[in-house]
Amino acid sequence: MTSVPEDHWLDRDAGPVVRPYALTGGRTRPRGESFDLLAVARSAVDAKAIDRMMLEPEQAYVLRLCRKPTSVADLASDLDLPLGVVRIMLSDLRERGLITIGKPVSTGLTDPRVLKEVADALRRL
Repeated sequence: MTSVPEDHWLDRDAGPVVRPYALTGGRTRPRGESFDLLAVARSAVDAKAIDRMMLEPEQAYVLRLCRKPTSVADLASDLDLPLGVVRIMLSDLRERGLITIGKPVSTGLTDPRVLKEVADALRRL
């Protein structure tokens, strides 16, 4: 029996290649309605009430992170996973009714004059 080198499942440029594949079940696209990286995910249920046995550890962690409304981009950063993987995990949780995914809250900063003033102030820094 030949031994497999320890770094067999590591792409030196991309990092681990098995974990994202395993987390998504090999899928490359989320199910259901699409959402962008500014979308906000939040738990739809009390995370303590969920039987941990029915969730993968990563899903349980995402559910805990979503106790407070969190953007998809922030979740990807917190989980240190590619955005596509996080989108698939979120769509799976949404499909099970465990989270909701909504559009980001508008800040009301759409007035071009206000945006120009902010840009000018930043340039002065």
